[in-house]
Amino acid sequence: MAQDYDEVRPDVAEASEKTLQQVQSMDAPTAKSVQSDLEEVDHSEGQELPGAIVLDELVVEVIPQAEDEFTCGSCFLVRHRSQIAAEKDGVKFCRECEG
Repeated sequence: MAQDYDEVRPDVAEASEKTLQQVQSMDAPTAKSVQSDLEEVDHSEGQELPGAIVLDELVVEVIPQAEDEFTCGSCFLVRHRSQIAAEKDGVKFCRECEG
């Protein structure tokens, strides 16, 4: 007699049906009730975030790439032209990325 191994066993099918009925009978919150609960509770009041909030502006001087430098097409670091290991389709690669 051939046995169908894909067929669900009766005890597993019965347990699955009971579990499904339990989940369906649970009183799950609706989207509107969750939204109203979130609107009622404001967690930011009276709570301080760790660290100091600094309102200073960061000033960085940007130095343009020199004529004897290139940007690696793999790691995107600016390197001296003596570090060029390969060039493919106009894109230069440094020794570390090609090595």
